[in-house]
Amino acid sequence: MTVQFDAHNAAVIADPYPALARLRQDDPVHWSKRLGGWMLTRHDDIRTSLRDPRLSSDRMRPFFAHLPGDTRAGLTDLEAHMALWAVFNDPPVHTRLRGLMNRAFTSSAVAALRPRIETIVHGLVDELLQKREVDFIRSFAYPLPATVIAALLGVPQADVDLLKHWSDDLGSFVLTSRLSPDKYARANDAVVEMNEYFGALVEERRKQPREDVTTGLVMAAERGDFLNRDELVAACVLLLFAGHETTTHLLGNGLLALLRHPDQMRKLRDGRGNPALVANAVEEMLRWDGPSLAQVRVVADDYELRGKVMRKGDRVFQMLAAANRDPEIFAEPDCFDIARADSSRHVTFGFGIHFCIGAPLARLEGQVAFPILLERLGDIALAAPPDWSDSIVVRGLNRLPVAYSAA
Repeated sequence: MTVQFDAHNAAVIADPYPALARLRQDDPVHWSKRLGGWMLTRHDDIRTSLRDPRLSSDRMRPFFAHLPGDTRAGLTDLEAHMALWAVFNDPPVHTRLRGLMNRAFTSSAVAALRPRIETIVHGLVDELLQKREVDFIRSFAYPLPATVIAALLGVPQADVDLLKHWSDDLGSFVLTSRLSPDKYARANDAVVEMNEYFGALVEERRKQPREDVTTGLVMAAERGDFLNRDELVAACVLLLFAGHETTTHLLGNGLLALLRHPDQMRKLRDGRGNPALVANAVEEMLRWDGPSLAQVRVVADDYELRGKVMRKGDRVFQMLAAANRDPEIFAEPDCFDIARADSSRHVTFGFGIHFCIGAPLARLEGQVAFPILLERLGDIALAAPPDWSDSIVVRGLNRLPVAYSAA
């Protein structure tokens, strides 16, 4: 039986899970001609492969190496910058970069943000209550994490929209599959401007340290290992980019899941004062329809799995969303239940050395945001059909029109 997964089909974009389930059942190591790579869909295979050094995260260097010479020549800034992102490197480079980022992006630094996040959420809800219908992505799911990560990095609030614009241009290259004739050039221009912006911020923090992650990166480098200016800037850009993208889609996808399961929305509304239930609800949102559809690797050495041989240079799409609905791992995986006992076994944030560094921040923002939203907004309903991104990497909404009343 031939199984197909068309990542550009509108029905698959809106709901990829039936097609992923067929792959997981009938062809768990699937060659996709459309994607030009292998698709893995079983939880155990994905967890194992995410820790296997034969599948490399260094996918940017081969990408640029295969571009036509004239195209590549116009993207030198983008190529140099992306090569410094920890997520696109293997050990020992990854180990060094990630270690220094970990020293600055600590659990205590994240936990200390809770009061600030609560203030930001209440302020955004105040604005929502001045209206009765909004695009939830634009009005809440984007500005909350963008404002929080900016505060964490020490970026002025006035610059958030500018940084978001650059981040979106960079995201059109890193994450999306929509074909835009100028997306490479826009990403290169964004990198040039972000390098200049964060380069100035890094130098300012060298002279005048503050209580923020940018200062932490500078100080971590100066205490032992060394991050040069370009590496420090790349770390800041990566944290900005990853720090809001994932959380935006957690908030959007999570609210949509509650809207489509009103019994679970009522359960969370009634139990919003129970921290354990709230935390579990966020984990279930991450499992059920999380912000990561797939992670991409490149085969560094021939890799055999379930009788299929993936050759050196092949791309591998580890379909995290499929793993999160694997019936071998989760009881009734196609049931959205905020009180389920096995939600935390999801792999939405990856697994192994590349586990998402921003996971604690995304979780915290979700745990703060949903109880406040459900406390202060009533009769929340879809105002129009949601609009999904067609990215093969990110699972997220471009628009989520909602209507509501004051609770």
